[in-house]
Amino acid sequence: MQAAEVKLEKVGKRYGEQWVVRDIDLHIQRGEFFTLLGPSGCGKTTLLRMIAGFVEPDAGLVRLDGQVVNQVPPWRREIGMVFQSYALWPHLTVFENVAFGLRERKVPRAEINQRVTSALEQVELQGTEARRPSQLSGGQQQRVALARTLVIQPRVLLLDEPLSNLDAKLRIEMRLELLKLQRDLGLTTIYVTHDQEEALAMSTQIAVIDRGRVVQQGKPREIYEQPADDFVAAFFGQSNLLPAKIDRVHDESVVVTVDGGMELTLVLSATAKTVAIGDAVMLSVRPEAMELANAGEPLSNARRIQGRIVASAYQGAFVEYEIAALGKSLKARIANPKGKPLYDCGDAIAITFAAADVTLIAPERKN
Repeated sequence: MQAAEVKLEKVGKRYGEQWVVRDIDLHIQRGEFFTLLGPSGCGKTTLLRMIAGFVEPDAGLVRLDGQVVNQVPPWRREIGMVFQSYALWPHLTVFENVAFGLRERKVPRAEINQRVTSALEQVELQGTEARRPSQLSGGQQQRVALARTLVIQPRVLLLDEPLSNLDAKLRIEMRLELLKLQRDLGLTTIYVTHDQEEALAMSTQIAVIDRGRVVQQGKPREIYEQPADDFVAAFFGQSNLLPAKIDRVHDESVVVTVDGGMELTLVLSATAKTVAIGDAVMLSVRPEAMELANAGEPLSNARRIQGRIVASAYQGAFVEYEIAALGKSLKARIANPKGKPLYDCGDAIAITFAAADVTLIAPERKN
C-alpha cells in the first residue's frame, strides 16, 4: 500500500475554554520520518491522536492524500499506531496479538497466517509466535507492537514515544532498527518524543512544539544550528544563552556586545533581520563551540569571557564543564585533551568562541 501524504490546516483542539493545540499547519510528505518534539504537556500526543482519529479537532482540517478525514473513524483511515505502553493482550500469544487487527477486519485465515509470518520476519521475531508478552523482553514486546501495526499495511505509521520504556542501551539499538525498518518500507512516519537525541538521529523533519503551537519546523541540523528563539535553543540540545545588545547594524551583519564587554560581528540570519540599534538580544552558543584556556593563556580568538570551573564530568571522548561566568552557569563540552591535564573545580579560565558558532535570537516584535 502506498504511503500517504498528511496535512494539518489550522488544526486546534480545546477542552472547555483551554486550547491544548491551536493553529497548527503541518505538511508531511510521503515516506518522511517526521517528529513532533516538545516537553510533556505541549500537545504533541493530542496532535497524533487527531491524525489517528481518536480525537476530533475543534478547528481546522486533517487531510490524508488531500482527502479531509475529520469525520472518518480511525479504523477506516488505514493508519497504524504504536503506543507508549505497547498495549499488548497479556493472555494472547505473539501470533494472536499480531493477528488481532486482521481478524477484526475479517481477513481470510490463510492470508492472516501469511501476513503475520511476514510481519514477524520484518521485526526479526520469527520463532516467538507461541510465546506470551510476559515471556518477552521489553525490546521484543516493542517489536510485537510494531508488527501488529505493520501487519494491517498502514498508509501512515504513528509512534507515540515507543522507546521510552526501554533502558538506555536497548533504546539506542531499537532506534536504529526502527529507522532501518521505516526506510526499507518507505512508510510515512510521525513520531512523538521529548528526547532531542532521538529526534536528531531519526528525523527527516522536526516540528518543535511549545504550549500547543509549532515554534519552529525544519531539518534536524537547521533547528540545532539555527534555533528560532530561546525556547528552541534551550530545549533542543544544551545551549548557553548570553544576553547582548545591538551596537551597530549593517546590511548583512550586526555588531553586538555581550554582557561583560565581549564584542562580536555576526552575520544576520533570516530570523533576525528586524533587529535595531539598542535592541536587547540573546546569543545562543552550543557547549561544543566553547574554547577554554587558562585565564592568562593566549587564545586563537582574542575575544574572551572570564569564568571559573564549578564542576566537571569526564565522558571519555569529551569532558563536560560547568562554568560560572557573567552571573550565569555556562556549559562547555571539550574534546578529550589526551594526556594533558584537565581543569579542576575552582580553576580560573577564559572562554571564547567563533562568531560563526553564534546564533542571534532577536526579540519578538509586537504589531
